[in-house]
Formats: sequence, C-alpha cells, structure tokens
Amino acid sequence: MKIRILSTSDVHGYLYPTNYSSRDDQRDYGFLKVASKINQLKKSAKEDEWVICIENGDFIQGSPLTYYTAKKAAKWRTVYTDLTNSVGYDAGILGNHEFNYGMAYLAQCEAGRHYPILNANFEEKKGVGIIDAPYKILQKDGVKVGILGLTTHFIPHWESAVHIEDWQFHLAVQAAKKWVPELRKQVDVLIVAYHGGFERDPDSGKQTERLTGENEGYQLLAEVPGIDALVTGHQHREIATMCQGVPTTQPGEKGIYIGEITLALDESKRIQSAVPNLIAVKDEPLDPKAASIVTQLNDEVENWLDQPMGKVSGDMRISDPFAARLNGHPYLSFINQVQMAATGADVSGTALFNDDVLGYDEVVTMRNIVNSYVYPNTLVVSKVTGADLKLALERCASFFEIKSDGKVGISSAFKDPKVQYYNYDVYSGIQYEINLRNPVGQRVTKLLYHGQPVTPVQQIEVALNQYRGLGGGDYSMFSADKISKEVQIDMTELIGSYFADHPLVNAKQDKNFKIID
Repeated sequence: MKIRILSTSDVHGYLYPTNYSSRDDQRDYGFLKVASKINQLKKSAKEDEWVICIENGDFIQGSPLTYYTAKKAAKWRTVYTDLTNSVGYDAGILGNHEFNYGMAYLAQCEAGRHYPILNANFEEKKGVGIIDAPYKILQKDGVKVGILGLTTHFIPHWESAVHIEDWQFHLAVQAAKKWVPELRKQVDVLIVAYHGGFERDPDSGKQTERLTGENEGYQLLAEVPGIDALVTGHQHREIATMCQGVPTTQPGEKGIYIGEITLALDESKRIQSAVPNLIAVKDEPLDPKAASIVTQLNDEVENWLDQPMGKVSGDMRISDPFAARLNGHPYLSFINQVQMAATGADVSGTALFNDDVLGYDEVVTMRNIVNSYVYPNTLVVSKVTGADLKLALERCASFFEIKSDGKVGISSAFKDPKVQYYNYDVYSGIQYEINLRNPVGQRVTKLLYHGQPVTPVQQIEVALNQYRGLGGGDYSMFSADKISKEVQIDMTELIGSYFADHPLVNAKQDKNFKIID
C-alpha cells in the first residue's frame, strides 16, 4: 500500500488567486486551486493508494476576505467549513491565527465540520468545544494510521487575553512525549501534524532562531521516537526534506503548494520508503464546486474594498519599501498618527509589515487600508522606562547591516529562515539616531523626548500594536505587565474612523530619526 499524506497550511483566507490589490490581480496561489488539485489527486489514486488530507491551521484569518467575514458579514463565516468539507479533509489543526477574532468567530467558522480538530497540547476553556480530540485513528484495508495534532504554544505571547481566556497552552514536545507512545501502540503509521516550525535547520541541525519554544520541530523529532511523518506550518517556509530520518513538509503560505509525503508499506505494514514533496498549484484551474461556495462572497468583498474612505493630499504611495524603512515614509508617519490619536500617547511605533504594502492612493479606498494593514491588531499603551525604549530601538537597529560592498542591507536574521520585516519599527514622537558602524546593541547614539535626552529611569508611554506590546518579535522589553491602556478596536477600523473624522489627510513624513552608515 502507498499512503499519500497531503497537507495545506497557512492559507490565511486566500481563496481566490488574488491578493486583492486590484480587481484584476491574478496570482499563482489560492485555496480554489488547491481544492482542484487535491480532488484530482484523490480521483486518480490507484486501488492500492490511500490519500489522507490534513488542514494544518491558519485558515480563517489573514486576507481582506477573512476581515470582511469577521467584521462586516457574519453570515458568511460558514464558508470556511463548507470549503474544507468539499475537499474532504481527514483532520484539521488549530493555527495561532485561528484565535485572532475571538471564540465566537472561531466557533462559527468551524461549525459543521465533517472532520475532527485535533490538538494534544492545549486545554480549551470549558464549554468551548473546538478541540475534538488529541489524535485520530484512521483505518483502511487493515492498516491503521494515527494523526496527532499539535500547535505552537506561543499564542499567549501574541494574542489578546480576552480571546484566550481560561485556555492553557503547553509545549508541543512535552505533549508529544505523552501521546506518541500511547498512539504508537495502536497504529501502524504515526503522523504528527504540527502548526509550528523549525528552530534549527532541518538538514544540519544548526540553530536558526532563539530557542523560545515558539517552534519545536527539530526538537520534536530529536526527542520523541516513533514519528513516521511530520507535517509542519506556521513559518510560511517551503520545506520537503528528510529531517532526522523522518519525511517532513511545510507548504509555504496562501495555498501556493500542497505538502505531500508518500509512504510505501510492505505486506507486513512496515514503511519501506518515504518521499517528501511539494506540489505547486499555479497551473491548476479553480475547483468549480469550491468556487460556487464563495463566488457571491468574493463579489461582495470586491465591492466593499472599492469604497472610498478619504483623500490624501500629497504622496502616500510606497514605491521602495527598503527606503521607507531606512529613511521613514509618510505612510508610516500616518499610521503612528492614527495610533497616537486613538490612545492619547505622544510616542508611537509601527512597522511596514511586508514588501507588498503599497500605501495609499489619492482617493483612499478600503482596499488600500486592508492591503496595507494586513493584521487584525488592536492597540496598547506600554509604559516603559527610557532604558526599555532604548533597548527596543536597539532591536530595531539590528534590522540593518552594512554589506561587504559598503551598502546598507537587511540583516539575515530578519530574512532567514523566515522573512520578518514586520519586526522592524519606525517611531514617531521621539528623536533618535542609529549608527550602523557600531556593534549590534550599541547603535542608538541619540534619543530625545520633547527635545531632552531620555534618561534610563524616565517613564514614557508608547502606543504599539498589541502583538508588539506583548513582546512579540523578540521585544522582551515590552510585556503585559507594562501595559497601561488597551484600545480594543481593530486598527483597520481605527484607520477608517480617522479618515471619517479627517476626510483630507496631508501626506507628511516625520523627520525625527536618522540612520548613519
């Protein structure tokens, strides 16, 4: 028998092959292409082939379409389950972003599933009923396959407390050590589906990030024997390899790939060969059945995105993302302005999340807003010391490095193994200088607040998105105990409200910082 383990992960609500930058935008990804390919693979499977499908998390958040279903049209929340049911998944895994819009949204999006949600390392709030079991055992022609579900336990470091009230999150490796031996006794093949990634290079074992526990993939295989296949996600990496002898996949993001692990079993049900692979869907047509489920919703989303929200006087378009981060940009100054207006703080930090952020046209539409601010962040005010603020700026300063040719570039730590441009912030309300010729950790050479040097013990309130305010992105100087105020309104709504109050916004760039190379 051949067992083909197909997996999707980090689709993030990109159903159609578009990033919604325009009505005509066309991309090489999207769940409707994924559905077409999976259905094709199932139909073409030979008599001795068993196709098992796993949805590995981060499915219901991340695109303009998911924002629309979360904030504007609750009636459409069932489409996510309708889509996954149409494909016929055997199991689903919770991603960390499944929690971003709260329990009611999650429950409505997951209602009516024909497959279980598996998780072995979370304890959910009593009465929620999202998690069905730690594992699932499937059986065909006398062969038993077990799927154990795990998710990165790092969610409390990012998520709003109200969304995860009374949930408990445990290390994935800790849970696997408990459940894998128990499941191993019952099955012939054991799959671990983990919405998490690798803290070390899967091939060499070299450490690639701080060992915080956010990603435990390498440790999982090193310390937990008995795993026959590992499905991963979370990092948006494209991985198909043998890690410590175990076939492993991670299919990127937005449905550009399907993960595939093929196991060949002999008559004694022993694995004779294992082949990991990634299947591209760029040449696939849209699955007609899946498309029929979401066509009307997508039309509504496109119309909603074209709503005018306000106007910009001047240029708030981003043509060079690197230059915007290095020198500042009117768009970043504007986002800080919105954050300060919403919180009452007079210092603010924000990020240019990725290089697809285009900024705003002269007539600002909802399409501009949601495509430029892609995360469902709320705001906090963090009351920190001058020393904390300087440490935060030092973390920002580590984003850049001087290359061998003498030019400034982005540090590899923010690009490999995962692109993390969202972890570099530009501040308003303070004056600062960064000297890239100095060692990392000693680059902030000037820091003024209201024109005066900031002292280490001075208290300053800073407006930040909730992810950063909880220390996300390796900003340990920010934490929950330093939060003095919360604004529980999504940033996209705050930006829209700001335009409602200020129909014409001047594109003005703060000239408050300098990066010296």
